[in-house]
Amino acid sequence: MSLDPARTVDELRELGDLTGDADGAQRVAWTETWERAREWLRAKVEPTGARYEVDEAGNEWFTLTGRRDEDALLIGGHIDSVPNGGWLDGSLNLVAGVEVLRRIARDGTPPVPVRLVNWADEEGARFGRSLFGSSAAAGSMRDQAELAKLVDRDGVGLPEAVGAFGVDLDRAPDARRQLEGAGAYLELHIEQGPVLEAMDIPLGVVLGTFGVERSRITWRGQAAHSGSTPMNQRRDALAGAAKLALEIRGIAAEVGSGAVCTSGGVVCRPGIVTSVVETAEQLLDQRHLDADALARLLSLAREASARFAAEESIEVSWETIWSIEPILFDDTLIRFAGEAISDVAGVCHQLPSGPLHDAAEVSRAGVPTVMVFVQSLRGLSHTPLEDTKPEHLELSVEALDRLADRTLAWLAARA
Repeated sequence: MSLDPARTVDELRELGDLTGDADGAQRVAWTETWERAREWLRAKVEPTGARYEVDEAGNEWFTLTGRRDEDALLIGGHIDSVPNGGWLDGSLNLVAGVEVLRRIARDGTPPVPVRLVNWADEEGARFGRSLFGSSAAAGSMRDQAELAKLVDRDGVGLPEAVGAFGVDLDRAPDARRQLEGAGAYLELHIEQGPVLEAMDIPLGVVLGTFGVERSRITWRGQAAHSGSTPMNQRRDALAGAAKLALEIRGIAAEVGSGAVCTSGGVVCRPGIVTSVVETAEQLLDQRHLDADALARLLSLAREASARFAAEESIEVSWETIWSIEPILFDDTLIRFAGEAISDVAGVCHQLPSGPLHDAAEVSRAGVPTVMVFVQSLRGLSHTPLEDTKPEHLELSVEALDRLADRTLAWLAARA
């Protein structure tokens, strides 16, 4: 049984029919539909003879035994989706990985173990905590006390929800044992952006994932009657937020090299049309692949906010919501991925990933890691409109297979 990339496309559609509806994919983690998808995945992998286990964080592992136990090759993805999601996000990684696992199993015992992992709750759609399973395995899950407080929109707590699937939140970090002896990690993913399509290139190799600075900025002015307060005497908190929302475009352009800044929301109080805004809480997300550039993005935004506060006679304060350093992937695996992509597509482009992925957590744990992106039509994801040309999906499976072969030879040579 040789590699059959067309089968991957067919199986992705099969999975979509099984776990989606007219509004899109509905494989939200810790739900019955998610478990139905996991059962489907297990049935697909079973004929390979891979050993199956579920770790303490709910991650599923499928292992082909190698001629030696060390330096396992990991191929990963996530089968969970956002509500009303697309048919490819996360699931492509796994279903393509199944196809590669089939081919390796057919060829006989690999030189090192080959493990397919289905990470639990990458999206964080139900409780707002992304990368649940991979962060547990990577050893970066240190917020059990905060996780225990999370509830979904129906008032169900996260400990109760994960417990229904055999996961004890306090023991989830014990999943760290799964990365012991890991030699390399590969992840195929849709781009979820417009870059490859704009360049008319089907595949790209990912250099790493952006670092993130996410801030809550609170502007404080003075509420006053909107009819009787002259424009030049107002202390309007919203004016500061509005100025910064526009200023970050220039800041991103000044720092350059792929910098992105997003003012994702502003909440105004008292929030009535008859009053000048007294407080405005603004959310700001800044991302870059270079740590120094990311720090400069934040510094320039803070400097601009102080300037605007002075101009508007208001006050401004900053609070860090979340900060994560950039993750750079392994140079050797980047080279292997570029060669594999060039073999099947004739051309390869290198690009960073703006969204976070499980691969970032694995890399953070010290495992050599790389990702391959396949073009997303219109750059859309997390929507039923998410799509990729079937021929590009097939190329991505071939590229992952060739990347796996190169990586296996590299790992075997370590002995």
